[in-house]
Amino acid sequence: MAQQEAEMDFWGHLGALRGVLFKIAIVVVAVGVALFIYMPWIFDNVILAPCDGSFVTYEWLGSIKGDGTLLPNMSGEGFHVDLINYNLTAQLNTHVSLSFWLALVICFPFIIYMLWTFIRPGLYPHERQKATPAFIFGNLMFYLGMVCSYYLVFPMCLKFLADYQITEAVKNTISLSSYIDNFLMLNFLMGVAFELPLLCWLLGKMGMITRKFFTKYRRHAIVALVVLAAIITPTGDPVTLALVFIPLYMLWELSALLVPKAPAAEAE
Repeated sequence: MAQQEAEMDFWGHLGALRGVLFKIAIVVVAVGVALFIYMPWIFDNVILAPCDGSFVTYEWLGSIKGDGTLLPNMSGEGFHVDLINYNLTAQLNTHVSLSFWLALVICFPFIIYMLWTFIRPGLYPHERQKATPAFIFGNLMFYLGMVCSYYLVFPMCLKFLADYQITEAVKNTISLSSYIDNFLMLNFLMGVAFELPLLCWLLGKMGMITRKFFTKYRRHAIVALVVLAAIITPTGDPVTLALVFIPLYMLWELSALLVPKAPAAEAE
């Protein structure tokens, strides 16, 4: 009898999860269809905006006109990237896939909330109270990371790589698929990277890490973050490296503040 009740509970939870996933799919598809309709405007005014020298980031940093060794050349004067397409189905595939991915980004808070409604009944009241600020904070940090990437990381990487030539005999011709792949990857990765404070807060609440961890490994983290910033921005100049490293390091310090201090016995 108990086994039958357990099986009913399992299938009941499975049905509830199926219902949540169905609602998520309906909303994502609806938003994706709307984005598909307006994608030509979004593509021209948002996605391709960093391809032109009039983009706001190049205007902000236009006074930096270095040679790329000690200072980057961030002036947008004369800068423009023309994309080409050599695949018959690439433009249609890009239209559909971008609509889907942007729908996921826009619906991210709704997706997390719906999953939360599925998990919430199994939590204690105090756990539910703590989850609300975590939900808000996590969403804000995700979008903040994407904004940081769109207005800072991606334009700098695009300008450097589009202008870089191993020899003047080889001209850069950038394909549509290459541009979109890098655009989505960098923006998504920065959004995920900005979830580090939330992850550390959760691990701290679970007792897996304490603030002592951040104090002990701060020097290691600085080296690792410098390497990560160098990978993200392959320009090689210290200014661009610093512009990417500083937000990453601030994430590390914010994570340390959100994690509880070690018990007195452990601190000793």
